[in-house]
Amino acid sequence: MQTTVEPSEIAKFEAMAAEWWDPEGKFKPLHMLNPCRLDYITDQIAGEYDRDLSAQLPFEGLRVLDIGCGGGLLCEPMARLGATVVGVDAAARNIPVAQAHAAQSGLEIDYRHTTAEALADAGEQFDVVLNMEVVEHVADPQDYIDACARLLRPGGLHLCSTINRNAKSFAMAIVGAEYVMRWLPKGTHEWKRFITPDELYDHLRAAGLEPVDRKGYVFNPVTWRWSLSDRDLSVNYVTAALRP
Repeated sequence: MQTTVEPSEIAKFEAMAAEWWDPEGKFKPLHMLNPCRLDYITDQIAGEYDRDLSAQLPFEGLRVLDIGCGGGLLCEPMARLGATVVGVDAAARNIPVAQAHAAQSGLEIDYRHTTAEALADAGEQFDVVLNMEVVEHVADPQDYIDACARLLRPGGLHLCSTINRNAKSFAMAIVGAEYVMRWLPKGTHEWKRFITPDELYDHLRAAGLEPVDRKGYVFNPVTWRWSLSDRDLSVNYVTAALRP
């Protein structure tokens, strides 16, 4: 079976598995970013599937896949909104951490140690595929996004975030986050693996998906918060695409 899993990249996250739910631990940047990510994700899903986010279970009836689910930081909110959630990760140690936290939270989430390619080969289909901060860690981005596209039902929504490749992203995402702020262990990211928004759009189109939106995640060092930007995609950004 073909796979785009990069063993050296998986090993980095295996080593940090126990810290997923510590807001002051190695995943502090994700905890800080998560409210901003969730705003974008929920707005895109609600818009595409005509759901009212003020309803009790607005995503009821939708099947959502989170690839690279880690400890479940996105899976749990999706489950609380009523979605049927499958969370997969190529790092085996993340799965029991996610399962234990979901059990503590009283949530039913289908966590699996597997890959996007394996799910696609098995014929699994989803209404929404969340592909957040994963594509910069795989061996072949195009093959990986091809697998993600195969996992979508016709009309399905693919949400993908990653990091731009330029001088600013090197300064912010590597020097700043790993060496100055020490938010992430040194070596978490490799600048050469970063992907520009135009490159990602090309990958999405080549996989048969139709890009419909992209926004930047912008960190404000004064308020210490992330926000969405229509214009600033210079470092972190997120895209939405549909399967026709």
